[in-house]
Amino acid sequence: MTDTGHAASLVGNGKWRLFHTGQVEIRTPDLRHGRKNADFGPGFYLTPDEAFSLRWARRDAVINEYELDTEGLDICFLKRDERWAEYIFGNRRLRDTVTADIVAGPIANDTIFDTLGIISSGLLKPEEALRLLLIGPEYTQVAIKTDRALRQLKWIRSFSAIGGESSREEQEAYQKQLGEVLEEIAGK
Repeated sequence: MTDTGHAASLVGNGKWRLFHTGQVEIRTPDLRHGRKNADFGPGFYLTPDEAFSLRWARRDAVINEYELDTEGLDICFLKRDERWAEYIFGNRRLRDTVTADIVAGPIANDTIFDTLGIISSGLLKPEEALRLLLIGPEYTQVAIKTDRALRQLKWIRSFSAIGGESSREEQEAYQKQLGEVLEEIAGK
């Protein structure tokens, strides 16, 4: 269950349909709110995957739908690889090294905080950490990083969503694969 179709649809397409899940309607997004140490650093985060945005929703969530005109914007596309992992680790330490208007690529899985701590302690080598981060389904996120890009984002509508936690099967498959990789790493 990967999101490669959504990521691929962004490339070469001048208008992107994107979704943001939150607690309120956001007609005019602001780049100065939110976590500074998110995957792709400070920015306004969206996804091209409407089904994922619905699954991400919690109780009383609001899904905002937007259209982004990418004409003239500098876009950095990332794929789940070493460069992507290094960029995320840098952002978790508040060291954003990309100056693009938009960064688009995979969302880091839930082990990112633990993995970062284990790397810092010297218990895992970077290549072993990357193996942990590659586990599980791949979903795409789009971070709008500049006011220039934000001006090209048009709010379309918002709608209420009832939370739809990720499927039990997906969670179980992820936990199983994580355990297998950790056993392999520990057995070396």
